[in-house]
Amino acid sequence: MAKMQQDQEFLEYLVKALVDNPDAVKTDRKVDEMGVLITLKVDPADMGKIIGRAGQTAKAIRSLLRVVGIKNNARVNLKIEEPEGGRGPRMPREEGREGGRSRDVDEVVDDLRL
Repeated sequence: MAKMQQDQEFLEYLVKALVDNPDAVKTDRKVDEMGVLITLKVDPADMGKIIGRAGQTAKAIRSLLRVVGIKNNARVNLKIEEPEGGRGPRMPREEGREGGRSRDVDEVVDDLRL
Protein backbone atom coordinates (compact mmCIF):
# COMPACT_ATOMS: atom_id res chain seq x y z
CA MET A 1 0.00 0.00 0.00
CA ALA A 2 1.24 3.48 -0.83
CA LYS A 3 2.31 5.72 2.02
CA MET A 4 -0.64 7.72 3.36
CA GLN A 5 -0.35 11.48 3.23
CA GLN A 6 -0.74 13.60 6.38
CA ASP A 7 -4.27 14.73 5.49
CA GLN A 8 -5.47 11.16 4.95
CA GLU A 9 -3.78 9.91 8.14
CA PHE A 10 -5.33 12.78 10.11
CA LEU A 11 -8.80 12.03 8.74
CA GLU A 12 -8.54 8.32 9.59
CA TYR A 13 -7.28 9.09 13.10
CA LEU A 14 -10.11 11.58 13.69
CA VAL A 15 -12.91 9.43 12.28
CA LYS A 16 -11.75 6.24 14.03
CA ALA A 17 -11.94 8.12 17.33
CA LEU A 18 -15.57 9.09 16.62
CA VAL A 19 -17.09 5.81 15.40
CA ASP A 20 -18.06 2.54 17.09
CA ASN A 21 -16.56 0.41 14.27
CA PRO A 22 -13.09 1.84 13.57
CA ASP A 23 -12.06 -1.21 11.55
CA ALA A 24 -14.71 -0.34 8.94
CA VAL A 25 -13.23 3.13 8.28
CA LYS A 26 -11.72 3.34 4.78
CA THR A 27 -10.31 6.33 2.94
CA ASP A 28 -9.23 6.87 -0.64
CA ARG A 29 -7.11 9.84 -1.73
CA LYS A 30 -7.02 11.29 -5.25
CA VAL A 31 -5.12 14.33 -6.47
CA ASP A 32 -6.03 16.32 -9.58
CA GLU A 33 -5.92 19.92 -10.83
CA MET A 34 -8.72 20.84 -8.38
CA GLY A 35 -6.69 19.66 -5.37
CA VAL A 36 -6.99 16.65 -3.10
CA LEU A 37 -10.20 14.64 -2.76
CA ILE A 38 -10.45 12.20 0.12
CA THR A 39 -13.38 9.78 0.00
CA LEU A 40 -14.50 8.42 3.36
CA LYS A 41 -16.40 5.17 3.91
CA VAL A 42 -17.68 4.17 7.34
CA ASP A 43 -19.98 1.47 8.68
CA PRO A 44 -23.62 2.44 7.92
CA ALA A 45 -24.36 2.34 11.67
CA ASP A 46 -21.73 5.08 12.20
CA MET A 47 -22.99 7.52 9.54
CA GLY A 48 -24.93 9.56 12.10
CA LYS A 49 -21.80 10.05 14.21
CA ILE A 50 -19.84 11.33 11.20
CA ILE A 51 -22.58 13.59 9.84
CA GLY A 52 -23.74 14.89 13.23
CA ARG A 53 -26.80 16.94 14.05
CA ALA A 54 -27.67 19.10 11.02
CA GLY A 55 -24.31 18.15 9.48
CA GLN A 56 -22.28 19.96 12.12
CA THR A 57 -19.75 17.15 12.69
CA ALA A 58 -19.12 16.70 8.95
CA LYS A 59 -18.71 20.47 8.60
CA ALA A 60 -16.17 20.52 11.44
CA ILE A 61 -14.21 17.59 9.94
CA ARG A 62 -14.09 19.39 6.58
CA SER A 63 -12.87 22.59 8.27
CA LEU A 64 -10.08 20.72 10.05
CA LEU A 65 -9.06 19.00 6.80
CA ARG A 66 -8.85 22.38 5.06
CA VAL A 67 -6.49 23.60 7.79
CA VAL A 68 -4.28 20.52 7.34
CA GLY A 69 -4.35 21.19 3.58
CA ILE A 70 -3.39 24.84 4.02
CA LYS A 71 -0.38 23.78 6.11
CA ASN A 72 0.68 21.55 3.20
CA ASN A 73 -0.21 24.06 0.45
CA ALA A 74 -3.05 21.90 -0.86
CA ARG A 75 -6.79 22.26 -1.26
CA VAL A 76 -8.35 19.29 0.53
CA ASN A 77 -11.98 18.25 0.05
CA LEU A 78 -13.90 15.44 1.72
CA LYS A 79 -16.55 13.23 0.16
CA ILE A 80 -18.51 11.07 2.58
CA GLU A 81 -19.86 8.02 0.78
CA GLU A 82 -23.44 7.12 1.62
CA PRO A 83 -24.03 3.46 2.45
CA GLU A 84 -25.94 1.18 0.06
CA GLY A 85 -29.64 1.98 0.08
CA GLY A 86 -29.09 5.67 0.85
CA ARG A 87 -30.17 7.15 4.13
CA GLY A 88 -31.42 4.99 6.93
CA PRO A 89 -34.67 5.52 8.79
CA ARG A 90 -35.13 8.96 10.32
CA MET A 91 -37.00 9.91 13.43
CA PRO A 92 -40.22 11.82 12.67
CA ARG A 93 -40.19 15.42 13.84
CA GLU A 94 -42.57 16.38 16.61
CA GLU A 95 -45.08 19.02 15.56
CA GLY A 96 -45.16 22.21 17.59
CA ARG A 97 -41.87 21.40 19.31
CA GLU A 98 -39.70 24.35 20.17
CA GLY A 99 -36.84 24.58 17.70
CA GLY A 100 -38.61 22.13 15.37
CA ARG A 101 -39.55 24.82 12.86
CA SER A 102 -38.59 24.35 9.24
CA ARG A 103 -35.74 26.49 7.99
CA ASP A 104 -35.82 28.67 4.92
CA VAL A 105 -33.32 28.33 2.08
CA ASP A 106 -31.27 31.37 3.17
CA GLU A 107 -30.62 29.86 6.61
CA VAL A 108 -29.49 26.56 5.08
CA VAL A 109 -27.18 28.33 2.61
CA ASP A 110 -25.67 30.41 5.43
CA ASP A 111 -24.92 27.19 7.36
CA LEU A 112 -23.05 25.78 4.36
CA ARG A 113 -20.65 28.74 4.18
CA LEU A 114 -17.41 28.53 6.12
